[in-house]
Amino acid sequence: MHALASHFRRTIRAIDGASPFVLIASVMRSPVMRLAALCLVALLFSLVPDSSARAQSAAAKPRIEWEVKNRFRLFRSEADFQRHVASWRTDGVLGSERRLAVESDGRGWARDTVERLCVDRAGRLMEFCERDGAREIYLSPGDHRIGVVLASAPLDAVNCIWTFEDGSSEPRQMEAPCDEEMRLRVVHGRPTTASVDIVLPDGTAQRVVTEIQVRDVLIAGLGDSIAAGEGNPDRPVRLSDEGFCFRRFLGVETSEYYRPGRAGYNGNRSCVIEGSDPHADAWARQSARWHSGPCHRSLYGYQMRAALALAIESPRIAVTFIPLACSGATISAGFLGPQRITECPSPGTNTACSTSSGAQIQALTQALATARKHRADRTLDLALLTIGANDIQFAGLVADVIIESRTERLLFGRSGHIASVADSQSILDRSLPNDFLKLRAALKPLVGGNLARVVFVSYGHPALAAPGTPCPGGRHGFDVHPAFGADPQRLRRVSDFVSNEFLPKIKAIATCDGKLCRDPRTDQMTFVDAHQGAFAQHGVCARAAEDPEFDRACFGGDGDTFRTSDPARAASDPLACGRPASEYRPYASRARWVRTANDSYFTAMTYPQGLSSMLTPASIHDAIWGVLSAVYGGAIHPTAEGHAAMADAALPAMRDVLGVGGPEPKVRAEPLPPPIPLGR
Repeated sequence: MHALASHFRRTIRAIDGASPFVLIASVMRSPVMRLAALCLVALLFSLVPDSSARAQSAAAKPRIEWEVKNRFRLFRSEADFQRHVASWRTDGVLGSERRLAVESDGRGWARDTVERLCVDRAGRLMEFCERDGAREIYLSPGDHRIGVVLASAPLDAVNCIWTFEDGSSEPRQMEAPCDEEMRLRVVHGRPTTASVDIVLPDGTAQRVVTEIQVRDVLIAGLGDSIAAGEGNPDRPVRLSDEGFCFRRFLGVETSEYYRPGRAGYNGNRSCVIEGSDPHADAWARQSARWHSGPCHRSLYGYQMRAALALAIESPRIAVTFIPLACSGATISAGFLGPQRITECPSPGTNTACSTSSGAQIQALTQALATARKHRADRTLDLALLTIGANDIQFAGLVADVIIESRTERLLFGRSGHIASVADSQSILDRSLPNDFLKLRAALKPLVGGNLARVVFVSYGHPALAAPGTPCPGGRHGFDVHPAFGADPQRLRRVSDFVSNEFLPKIKAIATCDGKLCRDPRTDQMTFVDAHQGAFAQHGVCARAAEDPEFDRACFGGDGDTFRTSDPARAASDPLACGRPASEYRPYASRARWVRTANDSYFTAMTYPQGLSSMLTPASIHDAIWGVLSAVYGGAIHPTAEGHAAMADAALPAMRDVLGVGGPEPKVRAEPLPPPIPLGR
């Protein structure tokens, strides 16, 4: 061993100052040194577990990696997509939403993104959309912008020469440092061969080759207010710290109460109105912003978040999303036929309001026809669907629970906007299964005749304090209107109905249990309800010490959130806690994943158009407005965190349906003679 070491020192002195490549060659020419090198390698491998050594060896090989840039195609700006990529961890959509909430100070990440979507101001998809400086066909892109990098390049690489060939045009060559990302557009539907010659110091090169082909996934979002994201406007309403007067019916008399108004509204805040209301348009201009105002579609909705998450975690696909869900939709009015809209917020449309929204199935059919105009083989890969709650008059059940005052109950009962559990049970047993048969018949041809490509995401129970335990009721979170207060007995009846009748029946219908389908082999939908266990811990009554300080200080447990005994002071300072209403943060993390009536008002402050002639508000101070706003404006709907949990539950099913997550493309490396210089 001493002689071996002495020989090693003599050899090193003889080649001192030589290049690393000469050093290696000299060492390996000597039999003694070859033996020493082999001994050294054996010693090193004896110190490292076999699996680790193999992993390190594989990781050290140069390889080509690539990804689709800005691959959630509804986003026009890559910066908006990268914001979500940066927030992504192993804890999924919910963890990402919470980090984004902290980053935005609870004001919401979507408030600026909503202005940079491939939809127009009325919420309609654009046929052509300029994304990151390039005009693309939204529904059927002809090419995709990608980024390509060389991973684990040799540290002594001189530079890299890239070649991209797709067989339809001349090969493209680029020369750059090996650590630089190459950006280019690749043709859709045609594989592109990417090769890189890694130029080494001795003039030789190593070539790495892979194949690039982008898969463009087309996903539609369909259904009702839960599918749309109701209660979570992309840009929440800005709250005024001053009071705004509303009237309330008390038999033939009226009384007045004050709540925070809309910031930026400079019209009459008192209830003194002479003749017609001249300030209604000014009030509407300060409404919340949705990317579809008439349908209250939101970027926070679970369908949007699930499609976005799929794009984040799958670097080699593009996701083209068709948002069609609409708040208030039923199967017959909304999905299969047009529906009457309940609000047309001015910032979301910038045009005169329509009184109805078209049928979702018709809109989807037209979207696919437009897509096939540009690409004949374009098909719908997956549809997300949640529907059925409006069919059984769930809003009427909510009204039955939260409206306590006799006068308001009488008014809304006569107009048909309060429903009983018996009413809903009758619809659930008799009408809903037949309506689902019609839905299946209309939707099935659009998904290739197999409804397994429809991922039906069930509802989260909104009113559980713990598994199997309904919320206790009361006015906590429900004192935004003087007539409100969740009645404990009615709440328990509705809660039990949802747990024991509605949710099981929806599952049975979607999964063809109990012979509720004509052909179970192709009529069974992919069903998701994994989020329901988590919702049982995060119902509308959930509270925690970590809830926002504003909520803990101002949303009183006994219905004492607002000043009631001093109207003069309430007109300028409506909150009993003395804090300004503008401190409320609609997207801060909370224990409850369901909007209370107070949350709904402070976040969206919906001003519904009359649902019937009897319930058409006469002015923006009208007595009916406050009730309509809570019942049809987002109360008892999931918060952004609730939607994130639903998206996390939907993702595994979406992966299975789409077959996302296959093996990586093969990469090969081979030694080559010196490359031909560019330009020859």
